[in-house]
Amino acid sequence: MKLRRRLLLATLLAALTSPLSAQKPENPKPESYDVVVYGAVPCGIAAAITAKREGASVLLIEPTKHIGGLSTSGINTAESEHMLKWTIGGFADEFYKRLGKHYGTNQPEYYFESSVAEAVYQDMLQEAGITPRYGVVVAKVQKDGAKITSITLSNGLEVKGKVFIDAGYEGDLMARAGVDYTFGRDSKAEYGEEAAGIRFDKTVRQAKTVDENGKLLPGISGWAKDLKEGDAHPGTMNYNFRPTFANDPALRVPITEPKNYDRSRYKLLENWLLEKASRKEAVKRTDILDFYKRRNGKFEGNNKQAAIFSLGHFGGQIGFPDADYAKREVMYQDHLDYTLGLLKFLRSDESVPKEVRDDMATWGFHKDEFKDTSNFPPQLYVREARRMKGAYVVRQQDVQTERRKEDSIGMSSHFIDSHHVQRLAVSPTEFLNEGRIWRMGYAYQIPYRSLTPTPEQATNLLVPGAASFTHVAFCTYRLESVWMIGGHAAGIAAAMAVKSDVPVQKVSVPELQKKLEAQGQVVQFIPGKPEKCEHLNGPPEF
Repeated sequence: MKLRRRLLLATLLAALTSPLSAQKPENPKPESYDVVVYGAVPCGIAAAITAKREGASVLLIEPTKHIGGLSTSGINTAESEHMLKWTIGGFADEFYKRLGKHYGTNQPEYYFESSVAEAVYQDMLQEAGITPRYGVVVAKVQKDGAKITSITLSNGLEVKGKVFIDAGYEGDLMARAGVDYTFGRDSKAEYGEEAAGIRFDKTVRQAKTVDENGKLLPGISGWAKDLKEGDAHPGTMNYNFRPTFANDPALRVPITEPKNYDRSRYKLLENWLLEKASRKEAVKRTDILDFYKRRNGKFEGNNKQAAIFSLGHFGGQIGFPDADYAKREVMYQDHLDYTLGLLKFLRSDESVPKEVRDDMATWGFHKDEFKDTSNFPPQLYVREARRMKGAYVVRQQDVQTERRKEDSIGMSSHFIDSHHVQRLAVSPTEFLNEGRIWRMGYAYQIPYRSLTPTPEQATNLLVPGAASFTHVAFCTYRLESVWMIGGHAAGIAAAMAVKSDVPVQKVSVPELQKKLEAQGQVVQFIPGKPEKCEHLNGPPEF
């Protein structure tokens, strides 16, 4: 059990564990590069490889033990089912074509396996001559005025760079560089966004929400009466793991038992099941968990949006964006305990209908995925954390109506898709979920300014990960396919800034656009191509 836990935790926050102290070099000598990329997630891989192809010397730093972020940790889709595929170009398109080559289709493949995605990324990095630096996090940032001179990693190594790229989900390098940022939900009033702020579901659910002492049950963050729709709120959309399941006995291994099982965490779910039983309303496993069929007997798990209780740990993510590394490790373990505990509850607790328990008994983790972490994905799905307040903040209007930008460096078209944030009590016997957004997707141009800080704060930093978007607009950007588009642009821009010895804000946008288009990036609208995702099926807008 200790080995399993060590492997699970080490892969997410390896920099916090004792093995790092053994890796710490004695009196490490500073290293210097043209471009330093923080985060070997898809965005960072795209940035590192494209910068290297332009002739820059590159260091790619990855805090965990695996590259590829969620594309190699359970998300086995490009999310193209809610996008206009013609907007996916450049490095992203190259990656999906590489998957197609692996699967023998010789066309972009948007559904894949985590292990295959990791192998493809590894091949691309090896071809580019890039060896990631694993298991270290940024500890501090040194600056001379608005210029970053170096960063110090958690093993004591100082890394100097001409341009830095923060590609990570959390924006840790950006924050330590003193660049303005925010997190959570902006108010409706701040940017005039119709979908912004606190958002109560229209449907109130029936279940006892308090214990015998009147205390709110675990999983309920507070009372709805204490919040006002449209106000700002510090909570991001919920996080969850994306396990890969199998129901073929030849392919499955048992679902891991939780280390810290606390049945009381699922009391609200029990109460809801009792309420349904009292009304003689049937409950199926699919009312709580959906498993999406992928390749080779693999099924992808995710938070089920329409469920009242699912893999998303509502409220458990609040505070994560600005937490220090040690606190994040605690929150990671809490999400792990919640997830494995929920799976245990559904397959074994007597309060769960027998049909659901019998269904769960047919499922296990897939034996061929995540072999070094007990067949469980190592990374927590951080859908959204910090967001830079940069040279331009992309708003809901920019992704729906004011969609054309002169400094475009790529395009997105995904629906505005925010998972719930929290669960709130309406009364001692009623609750509702809060934070969901689902709006039609439109093709829009991503401005270069959304990747750049203001020049007063940082002149040699690009932030394609925690980019400068409002919460509502970020819901269209936070896809690995789109993050690769942002990373591709950042990599080329960084190499250009190094070559011309100019601040990132002074990079020639027309020249950048010309280079990107030559590399297959979709920068401009294409006549005749649809601009609205109206052909796609989806649930009603929320």
